[in-house]
Amino acid sequence: MIAPDGSGGGEEAVVAEGWTWDETLFAGTAVHYERGRLPYAPALVPRPAEVLALDGTGRLLDVGCGPGPLTLPLSHLFAEVVGVDPDPGMIAEAARRAAGGEAAGKVRWERLRAEDLPAGLGTFTVAAFAQSSHWMDRDPVAAAVHRMLVPGGALLRVSDLKSERRGVEGLPYPAVPHPAVVELVKDYLGPVRRAGRGVLPRGTPSGEAAVLARAGFLGPERHVVPGGQALEREVDDVVAGVLSLSSSAPGLFGERLGAFEADLRGLLWSRSPEGRLSARVPGTEVFVWRTPGSDRPSR
Repeated sequence: MIAPDGSGGGEEAVVAEGWTWDETLFAGTAVHYERGRLPYAPALVPRPAEVLALDGTGRLLDVGCGPGPLTLPLSHLFAEVVGVDPDPGMIAEAARRAAGGEAAGKVRWERLRAEDLPAGLGTFTVAAFAQSSHWMDRDPVAAAVHRMLVPGGALLRVSDLKSERRGVEGLPYPAVPHPAVVELVKDYLGPVRRAGRGVLPRGTPSGEAAVLARAGFLGPERHVVPGGQALEREVDDVVAGVLSLSSSAPGLFGERLGAFEADLRGLLWSRSPEGRLSARVPGTEVFVWRTPGSDRPSR
């Protein structure tokens, strides 16, 4: 599952055989993203800009865009950007965040499942998946995205760096007590991870490289953007992070949501009477997959 601090955690490769996506998967989570989720590593945006020689032209497709945490920071590198997501709350929150900003005139948001692509959206220079492909029927989605990319186009797969250990030494405030938060969620929702109307008792092998290779992509090139910066987190930030997760979405608690929030706040205040906690920015891992026909050298 994604970690309670709002980082990507391990929500890659979680879709179990027999599990079916449903529209309640992220219901109620979108409004908690901006406050609750930890940011990507600060130097994330310059890396694909350099590697792909992005210059403000071309088109970006962000598949499973959520409320735009990757779409919006990348938008200035393209002439046009399209974010797609099946959750109405995510699309509404993305539009709210973009309104009035520099990206407002070049970004459009489409509510649709990735399985419905190409959906008449045209062709793109770059497609991005930011910790989203694990919720999709990956083979047909990868094949559709491959057809939507121009010759020499690129697919970016962005996620938190899974192999790093983010130590708590030297943090200015007590660290967010992730294990205790996980146990509290289990106390309310049971020991098996919840996912919309279903459960995910087992993960399955990710096999992402094989999926993309079968679709005709070449690569990948791996780029690591270091994180590790200390962040101050207020109690409400951590609560928002927990409620932004599919595995602890507000709707899963039903009438017990208020009690859960009260218990969660009590847990966090007990660890920090000041109401201030610390976390570290996760490192970011970027895999670049290309379509045949590129005349741009890898960097």
